[in-house]
Amino acid sequence: MAGRILLVEDDPQIADYIARGFGEEGFTVDRAANGRDGLFLATDSQFDVVVLDRMLPGMDGVSVLKALRAAEVETPVIMLSALGSTDDRVAGLTAGADDYLGKPFSFAELHARVQALMRRGTGRAKVQDTVLRCADLELDRLTRQVKRGPRKITLQPREFRLLEYMLLHQGEVVTRTMLLEAVWDYHFDPGTNVIDVHISRLRRKIDDGEAQALFHTVRGAGYRMAAD
Repeated sequence: MAGRILLVEDDPQIADYIARGFGEEGFTVDRAANGRDGLFLATDSQFDVVVLDRMLPGMDGVSVLKALRAAEVETPVIMLSALGSTDDRVAGLTAGADDYLGKPFSFAELHARVQALMRRGTGRAKVQDTVLRCADLELDRLTRQVKRGPRKITLQPREFRLLEYMLLHQGEVVTRTMLLEAVWDYHFDPGTNVIDVHISRLRRKIDDGEAQALFHTVRGAGYRMAAD
């Protein structure tokens, strides 16, 4: 799946890295090095996805995003940021981002998220899109509340991030490497069973006592969340 991407990133090394990676995958990449130029391009041309850095000269990424949504530009936006706190993520999502990826990141992770946004093809994230669902399971990214049917589920912060990632990629096989990079910010294999332990604990909280299992193990590949 290839398309046209607008990359708004002021760091030339990061921008070159991302543009080269998407170019090798067959994408057309337009670039802007500051917020104002990015806003102009995003409102002037059609793109499949905008990859938007948060910290930009002239006009920061959140301001660009708010201006895009105010102009009724519905292009999906994934925000990149070294600011990874819950408040930062909430600010980006509330401003209208469809996804939020912390730095440092792997290109494989960014590529997978861009493809997921393109498959979704729903354009602008509405308020209700901050609630992720799979069957009767709901995760609210703003209030940080999780429930399955009427049952409220209490999760630790890492468990919440893990479930959020699985829901964003539901129906897909998620590998251990993807989880290590996205949830633990590891860019190496620590050689422990940390993922298995967390998946097992989260699976018990989500699936135990339910007629329908949502967590599935794909032997030799990873895990998949789906209502089947």
